[in-house]
Amino acid sequence: MSDENPSVVVVGGGPAGLTASLFTGRSDMPTTVLDEPESILRRNAHLENVPGFPVGVNSRLFLDMLDDQAERAGVEREQAEVTAVHRDDPTDADEPFVVETADGDAYTADVVVAATKSSPAYLDPLSDDLELDQQGSKTYVSADERGRTDVPGLYVAGRLAAKPHQTVVAAGHGGEVGITVVEDSEVPFYHDWVVPEGYFTGRGREVPPGCEEIDEEERRRREEESIEIMRDYFDEPHPEEPTMHPSVAEDEDEDDE
Repeated sequence: MSDENPSVVVVGGGPAGLTASLFTGRSDMPTTVLDEPESILRRNAHLENVPGFPVGVNSRLFLDMLDDQAERAGVEREQAEVTAVHRDDPTDADEPFVVETADGDAYTADVVVAATKSSPAYLDPLSDDLELDQQGSKTYVSADERGRTDVPGLYVAGRLAAKPHQTVVAAGHGGEVGITVVEDSEVPFYHDWVVPEGYFTGRGREVPPGCEEIDEEERRRREEESIEIMRDYFDEPHPEEPTMHPSVAEDEDEDDE
């Protein structure tokens, strides 16, 4: 892996993948999220256990907000089904990954974050070096607490790492994995933190990598912008209905025939 602005491909555009991409994108690591058309969270009727939303939030709106936030951090987003992740020379950890899709496209990346649900078939080309954990019909990828697998440069986040099937847990683990990717890459980083002007410099310190000092005028500008954007998000009900579980949808289709 290059130690200067390594590229990242995140497989999966749910809370874990988008949150991981937020931190790598904000750290100036070129990041692309590859996602199938639908996150499983879109099946949720109303999301009621995410901090910061006292009476809950529409889960489809929540995903849209995560998506917009990642885009503002410079993350690229592509709709694609990933079919394989491999290295041309599996013995060379400095060689980039090749990420192949069902459409025949191929992406290269120094780092891959696998953040899909428990179906890692696309990692089969790396299976000789991966430890998998089969639990009933689910297959998880073994990793340390920060998402590092036995394959250098490959990380797993959220459900695929056997984390509880909860949005806030997936997002939290995705954030931890994203920060781990940044730290492991040796991109200069201290905290991803925006502080008032003088917080560091007023103590005779330089502003650490990843941090930002802003003056009062800029703080107010950002707050006003956030209020305006949040009002736009919640101005009207989200137009999409929850997606029914595939097995139920199939039964309904059969009843209509």
